[in-house]
Amino acid sequence: MATSIRKVGYYKLRTPNKPGVGALLMQALREGKVNLLAMTAFPEGKGCQVDLVPEKAEKLKAVAKQLPAKLSQEKTGFLVQGKDATGALLPILQVLGDAGIDVTAIDAISAGKKRFGAIFWVQAKDVAKAAKLLKAK
Repeated sequence: MATSIRKVGYYKLRTPNKPGVGALLMQALREGKVNLLAMTAFPEGKGCQVDLVPEKAEKLKAVAKQLPAKLSQEKTGFLVQGKDATGALLPILQVLGDAGIDVTAIDAISAGKKRFGAIFWVQAKDVAKAAKLLKAK
């Protein structure tokens, strides 16, 4: 499998940083049949920032209306999937670095069976240029 890169919409929400909050969020998403392509969460201040990349944004928005946390406007990230190998992300990061585009954050993981996935973000002003350089779908 060749490495694929695509632009994805993601949404942020803030939750309390307390035990069980993540499970409640995941339960609401499951009940709303929201399939996630990616999710990342981390402590921020006294709470937690959760970034959700839904397969279908309208399903996430419908569920979010029932949540106590407010969903942000859609923002853009890049989802990478491909065959895992040492340095698999190097070509992507080199292209962006050579073009003067800063990766503001990245999460990557081995997906088993010699596959990997990653999600990364660049500044909003650099999204179109990064997408063009990386031939992101």
